Amino acid sequence: MPTISVHNLNKTYRSPLRSPGIKATLRHLVAPRYRTVHALKNVSFTLQAGEAVGYLGPNGAGKTTTLKILAGVLFPDSGEVKVLGFTPWEGRAQFKKRIALVMGRKGQLWWDLPAMDLFHLLQEMYEIPQSDFQKRVNELAERFRVGNLLTTPIRNLSLGERMKMELIAAFLHRPQVVFLDEPTLGLDVMAQHEIRSLLRAYTKEEGITLLMASHYMRDVEEICDRVILLDEGQIKYDGSLSELKKRYSPMREITATLKGHSPTRCDLPGQNWLVGADGLRRRWQVPRAEVPRLLQALTAQCEIEDLTVREPALEDIMRRFFEKQAGGENALA
Repeated sequence: MPTISVHNLNKTYRSPLRSPGIKATLRHLVAPRYRTVHALKNVSFTLQAGEAVGYLGPNGAGKTTTLKILAGVLFPDSGEVKVLGFTPWEGRAQFKKRIALVMGRKGQLWWDLPAMDLFHLLQEMYEIPQSDFQKRVNELAERFRVGNLLTTPIRNLSLGERMKMELIAAFLHRPQVVFLDEPTLGLDVMAQHEIRSLLRAYTKEEGITLLMASHYMRDVEEICDRVILLDEGQIKYDGSLSELKKRYSPMREITATLKGHSPTRCDLPGQNWLVGADGLRRRWQVPRAEVPRLLQALTAQCEIEDLTVREPALEDIMRRFFEKQAGGENALA
């Protein structure tokens, strides 16, 4: 039985239509007009226990709406959803004790209080025994390296430290399912890397089922093996990250710096692959299947000082994917 099962999920909103100006405002008060926004259209997918899945798409695609429905915060218009066998919006306490929702845009920490005060409140809410609670706080604080900050007011913490506290609050009651919405939003590069590493290691060790929406592609690459792409409320792709890269990044970039005494002209295959030459530095765009042939010829004929083979960034793959979608290609897996 899947841990998360979503079948034909639909959600619409009414958005007001109003022109600028005082007259238009008064007219809207008397005779308001609205347009219907289809946030989700027949969305269906399943997650098995222990899966970490990236939920991706442009702004307004319906990612946050989906997570809120799965966590029981919103009601859908229609469709069937089961999370751990529960219907989320029925509000059962047993369900709430087994999931967690972390939103990078909106934290649950109180600005003027230390995180430890919130942890004590969560202990009461989730009915965590005192012995288990203290052990759990100590374990998580040590793992997230914030043991010396538990009594510091939240307003005095950095963004990265606040997110660590948010994650500790989410993991405190040992949830089986975690929903993450932009967990590294606004963090600097070092803090993003640290949060990703902690999430990847912790979710694997605990066997947590994870569904994560993010605009930072590195979040997905480092934490998830499977991705679901959503656009205008509809799923356009559901499959492995490796398959997505294979289908939408057929080329590899090879960069080589030749040694000073190496011949600058070599008899290499696919001369049309060469896209850049600057002194002793060469750059090729090579079909995936031809990479071994070029590397073999390059290392046999030239003396190499430095050599790199790089996949296109996931951002580029996503852009190419949605460009093809706009052009009418059917990529639904």
